Amino acid sequence: MAAFLHLSLLLFFMSCGSFVFISADGTTTVRPTVVSEAVFSATESLFSAGTTNASEVSTAEFTTGYRKSTATTTTTTTAHPTEGAARREVTRKKAGREEGPVEFECPPLGLESLKVKDNQLRASSYKRRGLGPHRGRLNIQSGIEDGDIYDGAWCAQVKDKKQWLEVDARHLTRFTGVILQGRSSIWSWDMVHTYKVQFSNDTLVWKPCMNGTTEAVFEGNQDTETPVLALFNTSTVARYIRINPQTWYQNGTEGDICLRAEVLGCKLPDPNNIYAWQTEPAASRDKLNFRHHNYTEMRKLMKSVNDACPDITRIYSIGTSYRGLKLYVMEISDNPGKHELGEPEFRYVAGMHGNEVLGRELLLNLMEYMCREYKRGDPRVIRLVKETRIHLLPSMNPDGYEMAFKKGSELAGWALGRYSYEGIDMNHNFADLNSVMWTAIELETDRSKLINHYFPIPEQYTSEDAFVASETRAVISWMQNIPFVLGANLHGGEVVVTYPYDMTRDWAPREHTPTADESFFRWLATAYASTNQVMSNPDRRPCHNKDFRRYNNIINGADWHNVPGSMNDFSYLHTNCFEVTVELSCDKFPHASELPIEWENNRESLLVYMEQVHRGIKGVVRDKDTQAGIADAIIKVEDIDHHIRSVADGDYWRLLNPGEYRLTVSAEGYLSSSRTCQVMYDHYPTICDFYLTKVPKHRLKDILAKGGKLPKDLQLRLRQLRIRKLRVTTKAINQRRAAAAAKRAKRV
Repeated sequence: MAAFLHLSLLLFFMSCGSFVFISADGTTTVRPTVVSEAVFSATESLFSAGTTNASEVSTAEFTTGYRKSTATTTTTTTAHPTEGAARREVTRKKAGREEGPVEFECPPLGLESLKVKDNQLRASSYKRRGLGPHRGRLNIQSGIEDGDIYDGAWCAQVKDKKQWLEVDARHLTRFTGVILQGRSSIWSWDMVHTYKVQFSNDTLVWKPCMNGTTEAVFEGNQDTETPVLALFNTSTVARYIRINPQTWYQNGTEGDICLRAEVLGCKLPDPNNIYAWQTEPAASRDKLNFRHHNYTEMRKLMKSVNDACPDITRIYSIGTSYRGLKLYVMEISDNPGKHELGEPEFRYVAGMHGNEVLGRELLLNLMEYMCREYKRGDPRVIRLVKETRIHLLPSMNPDGYEMAFKKGSELAGWALGRYSYEGIDMNHNFADLNSVMWTAIELETDRSKLINHYFPIPEQYTSEDAFVASETRAVISWMQNIPFVLGANLHGGEVVVTYPYDMTRDWAPREHTPTADESFFRWLATAYASTNQVMSNPDRRPCHNKDFRRYNNIINGADWHNVPGSMNDFSYLHTNCFEVTVELSCDKFPHASELPIEWENNRESLLVYMEQVHRGIKGVVRDKDTQAGIADAIIKVEDIDHHIRSVADGDYWRLLNPGEYRLTVSAEGYLSSSRTCQVMYDHYPTICDFYLTKVPKHRLKDILAKGGKLPKDLQLRLRQLRIRKLRVTTKAINQRRAAAAAKRAKRV
């Protein structure tokens, strides 16, 4: 061990300065550069601090650029690509992935994903707790107000070149690079322009990252959001690494030393730890395709699953994106392509925000898993496949994903790829039916005339000129064509499950705004959160600026923040489908090395949530005479002000918590029918079928139109109606006669 430590210390003296800048625009060529405090040769290029040497390209062209600049009174030169960088570039070209992101030699340590704990981060000083070293994590987001405990960076209290942010890897690690970002704040503009890096094994002796005989200085940020990557020419083995800012945005005298960071490094095996298999977190036992898939690779994987399980899978497209990429759906069912009577339809949607990629990969893994386990005979998966028609849409925003994918994990920033190609946030792009409903409630005095379900889409929203993404239109059409019962919308950037309503009634920034099915939505959200390994961990650290552990990791969407035009609210008010949003991870674009553990965190939750589609009551509404299913019958539950409707074959599903319920079913041209149904705690629904009798007038017309004889029950019914009508008429005549006689007697 001593010899191993000695070797790692010797590595400190090797050069390690290579700089790569990744921004929201530029080119994809890797050109390592160094910013050094020495003059290299007579052929060098001289640039002033902060000067950009990359042409600016529109972000719509999805290219990546690199910037070279210097610190005070220093010069720079373009160095030849390092052997490692060149090897990575060649590997990528051989694999046919020229369009893909730069592949790191070593993965991130996990500052952004919280794998690195708060007690592994130290700093020379910090302004206050909200700006402590534990906040110096890549892409961490601040609260609305500066000065709280959830600020958006580490900020040093002292403004000099002796400040540092230190990361303890806890093991000997081969460090290969650093990613830097400015402060997240709507009020402040702080960033580090240049910095140095030092290494240590004991925090007492520190060796600088060298470029030949001089200490390397790396370029930092020119804005607060763009991540900047610095790759070292030669990796360095150590336990601790420090980032030492040299210049920063001054803003007169108001500028602070603030940064967010990620560190790249490969953990080295400890020769003294013979029980490493016991201390290391176990990888997933499921041997699935754990990597990020671009559009082409996603199609190939879906095709491979379909080829492996052709009897239970079907691939179909619900439309195209703005740039013509198809929105593919994988259907999993024992009869693909067919709606079976009494079998509920379920959907998972991922990738609404293109840069929130974990949901996409989880759904691709779920396809593989269900196909494999079905073939293996897993009874749980077999039951799901036989009793449920499952639809998986892994990428609702493929254009946005392609933008983020070309940057790759850690370098896409917080927002690149979030929006559609047209710049539309699809999470605010569905018809605002909440306002329609609340306006009607305020204006209508007779509550019996109000509707509480199947709200029509406003005409101005459906026009061709409406600012609605083609992806949104495709999903709405999908919702209208398939009678979904339950769904979930997979997002990233937090760890929480939210349920409707997502929009506040009076446009308040946040306010608890429940639906009539509040109790069941809380059940659904809890079903996912309580079985998720991260959400159910009471010791986990909050992601950004809100601690959802206080809410048991579920929250009413509007109580978090106001989201008008959300898919969840639209689904609840326009269709029969109940839907929640699942925020899967703090990191929107986790590194591929973290995908196996993320699958383990979410596998049980994904399965348990699908099983909830079988809770409550289901049945078929039929015509009593013909036994034909009745479409559009309204199913009302007493004391719950939200109805649903039967679908084309007359079948219906009403999601409900365990308990006793009084149901009333009505349909146009039929007499209403009521019955009491009991919902148990079992994992299967209560069957409540209804047989409706036509109104005698309609029934008589149907029979006479067919030239048939009147059945005895209808003859009896008509005779009773005639007798009742005769009695009413006779009573009215007698009343009029008695009134006339009374008048005559009064006159006499």
